[in-house]
Amino acid sequence: MMGFANGGLCILVLSALAVACIAGNFYQDFDITWGDHRTKIYSGGQLLSLSLDKASGSGFRSKKEYLFGRIDMQLKLVAGNSAGTVTAYYLSSQGPRHDEIDLEFLGNLSGDPYILHTNVFTQGKGNREQQFYLWFDPTRNFHTYSVVWNPQNIVFMVDNIPIREFRNAESIGVPFPKDQPMRIYSSLWNADDWATRGGLVKTDWSKAPFTAYYRNFNVVSYSSPSPVSYNASQISTAGRLDASNRRRLRWVQKYFMIYNYCTDIKRFPQGLPVECRRSRF
Repeated sequence: MMGFANGGLCILVLSALAVACIAGNFYQDFDITWGDHRTKIYSGGQLLSLSLDKASGSGFRSKKEYLFGRIDMQLKLVAGNSAGTVTAYYLSSQGPRHDEIDLEFLGNLSGDPYILHTNVFTQGKGNREQQFYLWFDPTRNFHTYSVVWNPQNIVFMVDNIPIREFRNAESIGVPFPKDQPMRIYSSLWNADDWATRGGLVKTDWSKAPFTAYYRNFNVVSYSSPSPVSYNASQISTAGRLDASNRRRLRWVQKYFMIYNYCTDIKRFPQGLPVECRRSRF
Protein backbone atom coordinates (compact mmCIF):
# COMPACT_ATOMS: atom_id res chain seq x y z
CA MET A 1 0.00 0.00 0.00
CA MET A 2 1.38 3.36 -0.95
CA GLY A 3 0.28 6.97 -1.18
CA PHE A 4 1.75 9.67 -3.40
CA ALA A 5 1.56 13.30 -2.36
CA ASN A 6 0.78 14.52 -5.85
CA GLY A 7 -1.68 11.92 -6.94
CA GLY A 8 -3.36 10.25 -4.00
CA LEU A 9 -2.73 6.83 -5.55
CA CYS A 10 -3.15 3.76 -3.39
CA ILE A 11 -2.02 0.24 -4.20
CA LEU A 12 -3.61 -2.39 -2.03
CA VAL A 13 -1.29 -5.23 -1.11
CA LEU A 14 -3.14 -7.04 1.64
CA SER A 15 -6.87 -7.54 1.17
CA ALA A 16 -7.35 -7.50 4.94
CA LEU A 17 -6.40 -3.82 5.11
CA ALA A 18 -9.00 -1.12 5.43
CA VAL A 19 -7.59 1.67 3.31
CA ALA A 20 -8.58 5.29 2.78
CA CYS A 21 -6.69 7.58 0.39
CA ILE A 22 -7.14 11.28 1.00
CA ALA A 23 -5.70 13.91 -1.34
CA GLY A 24 -5.82 16.97 0.85
CA ASN A 25 -7.38 20.39 0.57
CA PHE A 26 -6.42 22.94 3.21
CA TYR A 27 -9.90 24.48 3.31
CA GLN A 28 -11.58 21.11 3.80
CA ASP A 29 -9.07 19.23 5.92
CA PHE A 30 -7.61 21.78 8.34
CA ASP A 31 -8.63 24.41 10.86
CA ILE A 32 -6.59 27.53 11.54
CA THR A 33 -5.86 27.35 15.26
CA TRP A 34 -4.01 30.58 15.92
CA GLY A 35 -2.34 33.54 14.27
CA ASP A 36 -5.41 35.00 12.50
CA HIS A 37 -4.36 36.69 9.24
CA ARG A 38 -0.87 35.16 9.47
CA THR A 39 -2.26 31.95 7.97
CA LYS A 40 -3.28 32.23 4.31
CA ILE A 41 -4.77 29.66 1.94
CA TYR A 42 -4.41 30.02 -1.83
CA SER A 43 -5.29 28.27 -5.10
CA GLY A 44 -8.60 26.86 -3.96
CA GLY A 45 -7.08 25.14 -0.94
CA GLN A 46 -3.99 23.69 -2.61
CA LEU A 47 -1.41 26.00 -0.99
CA LEU A 48 -1.09 27.33 2.56
CA SER A 49 1.37 29.71 4.21
CA LEU A 50 2.19 30.36 7.86
CA SER A 51 3.86 33.58 8.99
CA LEU A 52 5.62 34.79 12.11
CA ASP A 53 6.12 38.38 13.19
CA LYS A 54 7.11 39.94 16.49
CA ALA A 55 3.52 39.91 17.72
CA SER A 56 2.63 36.28 16.97
CA GLY A 57 3.24 33.11 15.06
CA SER A 58 0.55 30.95 13.47
CA GLY A 59 -0.65 27.39 13.15
CA PHE A 60 -3.21 24.92 11.87
CA ARG A 61 -4.63 21.51 12.80
CA SER A 62 -6.31 18.69 10.91
CA LYS A 63 -10.04 18.30 11.33
CA LYS A 64 -9.69 14.52 11.45
CA GLU A 65 -7.74 12.15 13.66
CA TYR A 66 -5.73 9.27 12.24
CA LEU A 67 -4.64 5.93 13.67
CA PHE A 68 -1.90 4.47 11.45
CA GLY A 69 -1.08 5.45 7.91
CA ARG A 70 1.26 7.43 5.73
CA ILE A 71 1.13 11.22 5.93
CA ASP A 72 2.89 13.36 3.33
CA MET A 73 3.31 17.13 3.31
CA GLN A 74 5.43 19.28 1.04
CA LEU A 75 7.07 22.26 2.77
CA LYS A 76 9.22 25.15 1.66
CA LEU A 77 10.85 26.58 4.76
CA VAL A 78 11.57 30.15 5.86
CA ALA A 79 14.31 31.56 3.65
CA GLY A 80 17.21 33.82 4.57
CA ASN A 81 18.10 34.51 8.18
CA SER A 82 15.58 32.35 10.02
CA ALA A 83 17.57 32.04 13.27
CA GLY A 84 15.30 31.67 16.29
CA THR A 85 12.31 30.39 14.32
CA VAL A 86 10.86 26.88 14.42
CA THR A 87 8.56 25.36 11.83
CA ALA A 88 6.88 22.40 13.52
CA TYR A 89 5.02 19.63 11.70
CA TYR A 90 3.81 16.80 13.91
CA LEU A 91 1.12 14.34 14.97
CA SER A 92 -0.29 14.41 18.49
CA SER A 93 -3.06 12.81 20.52
CA GLN A 94 -4.84 14.58 23.37
CA GLY A 95 -4.41 14.40 27.13
CA PRO A 96 -1.50 14.30 29.59
CA ARG A 97 -0.38 10.83 28.48
CA HIS A 98 -0.39 11.82 24.86
CA ASP A 99 1.49 10.23 21.99
CA GLU A 100 3.36 12.43 19.54
CA ILE A 101 5.52 12.11 16.41
CA ASP A 102 7.56 15.27 15.83
CA LEU A 103 9.40 16.95 13.00
CA GLU A 104 10.71 20.41 13.86
CA PHE A 105 12.80 22.54 11.52
CA LEU A 106 15.15 24.78 13.47
CA GLY A 107 15.97 28.06 11.76
CA ASN A 108 19.48 29.24 10.96
CA LEU A 109 21.72 32.13 10.16
CA SER A 110 21.89 32.79 6.43
CA GLY A 111 24.20 30.26 4.84
CA ASP A 112 24.05 27.77 7.70
CA PRO A 113 22.07 24.52 7.32
CA TYR A 114 18.66 23.96 8.85
CA ILE A 115 18.44 21.29 11.55
CA LEU A 116 15.62 18.75 11.36
CA HIS A 117 14.75 17.75 14.93
CA THR A 118 12.73 14.54 15.41
CA ASN A 119 11.19 13.02 18.51
CA VAL A 120 8.71 10.32 19.53
CA PHE A 121 6.49 10.66 22.61
CA THR A 122 4.70 7.68 24.09
CA GLN A 123 2.27 8.06 26.99
CA GLY A 124 3.48 11.61 27.61
CA LYS A 125 7.20 10.77 27.63
CA GLY A 126 9.61 11.94 24.95
CA ASN A 127 13.38 12.35 25.26
CA ARG A 128 13.96 10.35 22.06
CA GLU A 129 15.52 13.06 19.93
CA GLN A 130 17.48 12.58 16.75
CA GLN A 131 18.68 15.56 14.71
CA PHE A 132 19.82 15.82 11.11
CA TYR A 133 21.21 18.26 8.60
CA LEU A 134 19.44 18.07 5.27
CA TRP A 135 21.37 17.34 2.06
CA PHE A 136 19.68 20.21 0.20
CA ASP A 137 18.51 23.77 0.82
CA PRO A 138 14.93 23.35 2.14
CA THR A 139 14.11 27.01 1.47
CA ARG A 140 14.62 27.03 -2.31
CA ASN A 141 12.05 24.40 -3.33
CA PHE A 142 9.30 22.25 -1.89
CA HIS A 143 10.35 18.89 -0.44
CA THR A 144 8.18 16.06 0.86
CA TYR A 145 8.31 15.17 4.56
CA SER A 146 6.51 11.98 5.51
CA VAL A 147 5.59 9.88 8.51
CA VAL A 148 4.77 6.22 7.97
CA TRP A 149 3.11 4.86 11.11
CA ASN A 150 1.96 1.28 11.59
CA PRO A 151 1.73 -1.12 14.54
CA GLN A 152 5.29 -2.34 13.95
CA ASN A 153 7.25 0.88 13.45
CA ILE A 154 7.35 4.60 12.70
CA VAL A 155 9.45 5.73 9.75
CA PHE A 156 10.40 9.38 9.17
CA MET A 157 11.09 10.13 5.50
CA VAL A 158 12.42 13.04 3.46
CA ASP A 159 11.71 12.92 -0.28
CA ASN A 160 10.90 9.23 0.16
CA ILE A 161 14.28 8.52 1.79
CA PRO A 162 14.02 7.09 5.33
CA ILE A 163 16.00 9.07 7.89
CA ARG A 164 14.79 7.42 11.09
CA GLU A 165 12.97 4.29 12.20
CA PHE A 166 11.41 3.83 15.64
CA ARG A 167 10.40 0.21 16.15
CA ASN A 168 7.74 -1.23 18.38
CA ALA A 169 9.65 -2.55 21.40
CA GLU A 170 6.73 -3.33 23.69
CA SER A 171 8.19 -6.81 24.15
CA ILE A 172 10.98 -5.25 26.24
CA GLY A 173 8.76 -2.80 28.07
CA VAL A 174 8.92 0.28 25.82
CA PRO A 175 5.50 1.84 25.17
CA PHE A 176 4.59 2.33 21.51
CA PRO A 177 1.97 4.73 20.12
CA LYS A 178 -0.68 2.38 18.79
CA ASP A 179 -3.88 3.02 20.73
CA GLN A 180 -4.52 6.77 20.51
CA PRO A 181 -5.49 8.46 17.25
CA MET A 182 -3.63 11.67 16.43
CA ARG A 183 -4.30 14.91 14.63
CA ILE A 184 -1.82 16.61 12.32
CA TYR A 185 -0.51 19.95 13.53
CA SER A 186 1.83 22.58 12.17
CA SER A 187 3.02 25.91 13.49
CA LEU A 188 5.60 28.61 12.89
CA TRP A 189 6.78 30.26 16.10
CA ASN A 190 9.61 32.06 17.85
CA ALA A 191 11.92 29.86 19.92
CA ASP A 192 15.04 31.98 20.12
CA ASP A 193 15.54 30.95 23.74
CA TRP A 194 16.74 27.53 22.52
CA ALA A 195 16.34 26.84 18.79
CA THR A 196 19.52 28.27 17.23
CA ARG A 197 22.80 27.23 18.88
CA GLY A 198 21.03 26.64 22.17
CA GLY A 199 19.54 30.12 22.22
CA LEU A 200 22.79 32.00 21.57
CA VAL A 201 21.45 33.46 18.30
CA LYS A 202 18.30 35.55 18.63
CA THR A 203 15.58 36.29 16.10
CA ASP A 204 16.30 39.27 13.85
CA TRP A 205 12.87 40.90 13.73
CA SER A 206 13.99 43.28 11.00
CA LYS A 207 13.66 40.22 8.69
CA ALA A 208 10.03 39.58 9.67
CA PRO A 209 7.56 38.44 8.63
CA PHE A 210 9.01 34.94 8.33
CA THR A 211 6.95 32.67 6.07
CA ALA A 212 6.79 28.92 5.37
CA TYR A 213 4.69 27.30 2.64
CA TYR A 214 2.76 24.02 2.45
CA ARG A 215 1.23 22.04 -0.40
CA ASN A 216 0.34 18.53 -1.57
CA PHE A 217 -0.94 17.19 1.72
CA ASN A 218 -1.86 13.53 1.34
CA VAL A 219 -2.91 10.76 3.71
CA VAL A 220 -3.11 7.03 3.22
CA SER A 221 -4.82 5.76 6.36
CA TYR A 222 -5.42 2.14 7.23
CA SER A 223 -6.12 -0.31 10.00
CA SER A 224 -5.00 -3.90 10.06
CA PRO A 225 -4.54 -6.66 12.61
CA SER A 226 -1.62 -7.95 10.56
CA PRO A 227 1.83 -6.58 9.69
CA VAL A 228 1.63 -4.11 6.84
CA SER A 229 3.38 -4.51 3.50
CA TYR A 230 4.09 -1.84 0.90
CA ASN A 231 5.09 -1.95 -2.73
CA ALA A 232 5.84 0.89 -5.17
CA SER A 233 8.84 2.48 -3.40
CA GLN A 234 8.85 -0.46 -0.99
CA ILE A 235 9.18 1.49 2.22
CA SER A 236 8.66 -1.55 4.32
CA THR A 237 7.94 -5.23 4.11
CA ALA A 238 5.93 -6.71 6.95
CA GLY A 239 6.42 -3.55 8.96
CA ARG A 240 10.18 -3.37 8.41
CA LEU A 241 12.39 -1.44 6.02
CA ASP A 242 13.55 -3.46 3.02
CA ALA A 243 17.25 -3.84 2.20
CA SER A 244 17.40 -0.92 -0.21
CA ASN A 245 15.80 1.51 2.20
CA ARG A 246 17.89 0.26 5.09
CA ARG A 247 20.97 1.20 3.06
CA ARG A 248 19.46 4.65 2.50
CA LEU A 249 18.77 4.96 6.20
CA ARG A 250 22.37 4.08 7.06
CA TRP A 251 23.62 6.66 4.52
CA VAL A 252 21.55 9.43 6.09
CA GLN A 253 22.52 8.47 9.63
CA LYS A 254 26.22 8.22 8.76
CA TYR A 255 26.56 11.52 6.92
CA PHE A 256 23.75 13.77 8.14
CA MET A 257 22.79 12.78 11.70
CA ILE A 258 24.19 15.28 14.21
CA TYR A 259 22.53 14.04 17.42
CA ASN A 260 21.20 10.67 18.57
CA TYR A 261 19.84 10.18 22.06
CA CYS A 262 20.84 6.54 21.84
CA THR A 263 24.53 7.49 21.89
CA ASP A 264 24.36 10.29 24.50
CA ILE A 265 26.04 8.58 27.45
CA LYS A 266 26.43 11.87 29.36
CA ARG A 267 22.70 12.44 29.25
CA PHE A 268 21.91 8.96 30.55
CA PRO A 269 24.63 8.23 33.15
CA GLN A 270 22.57 5.38 34.61
CA GLY A 271 22.47 3.65 31.24
CA LEU A 272 21.00 4.27 27.83
CA PRO A 273 17.25 3.74 27.31
CA VAL A 274 16.41 0.09 26.97
CA GLU A 275 15.43 0.32 23.29
CA CYS A 276 18.87 1.78 22.47
CA ARG A 277 20.63 -1.24 23.94
CA ARG A 278 18.74 -3.63 21.69
CA SER A 279 19.17 -1.88 18.34
CA ARG A 280 19.47 1.53 16.75
CA PHE A 281 16.19 3.43 16.83
